[in-house]
Amino acid sequence: QVQLVESGGGLVQAGGALTLSCAASGSIFSFNAIGWYRQAPGNERESVATITSGGSRNYADSVKGRFTIFRDSTKNTLYLQMNSLKPEDTAIYYCNAKRTFQNPYWGQGTQVTVSS
Repeated sequence: QVQLVESGGGLVQAGGALTLSCAASGSIFSFNAIGWYRQAPGNERESVATITSGGSRNYADSVKGRFTIFRDSTKNTLYLQMNSLKPEDTAIYYCNAKRTFQNPYWGQGTQVTVSS
């Protein structure tokens, strides 16, 4: 059973920074892709940033140049460095991991609140 545990959320002022962590119960390279999604109240869950097992990264247009996704294979941990945060980045951030022919795995989420 795969477990994904997020941490690092919190309250920050606009322009500030946060780093989210997602600790996986197994090797993060066992997933075809792993990444971050977010969901704000009243909105659908959206992809923020993903990284494939081969190292390809994809970012939502709204976070390009501000967010960076990276991983530490020695710790089986995925990170999301978020800089220049905006109030519209306020959401619950979820870690997501995918394997071929399996349902995706989700963490429990971590709240990020950006005050103006």
